Amino acid sequence: MSKTPQAQEQLSELEKAMDVIIDVFHQYSRREGDRDTLTKNELKLLIEKQLANYLRHVRNKATIDQIMKDLDVNRDAQISFSEVMLLITRVTIATHEHLHDVEDQQQKHQHQHHH
Repeated sequence: MSKTPQAQEQLSELEKAMDVIIDVFHQYSRREGDRDTLTKNELKLLIEKQLANYLRHVRNKATIDQIMKDLDVNRDAQISFSEVMLLITRVTIATHEHLHDVEDQQQKHQHQHHH
């Protein structure tokens, strides 16, 4: 699976970030069992090594068992890429909120998002 962009176009910051997420997932998914899913051990390792700082921003703390149960939508005891993206999305949203909280405390003024 070569990731050569079409006509050598420059990847955007967001596209590079997507590539990193895919690469990191594969660094862990290829350790044991199915090469394209995470076992509970692989998930535990990925969380400990890759999400240690930002997982703290998630309000309701969960154990690895709870996270596994929560993410394993189809109950096959394996976490697929789309299932792990649910966790990454949740952590990213929590981190975004945390950064705003910090910003608000520092600046004491509300920053408005225009969607």
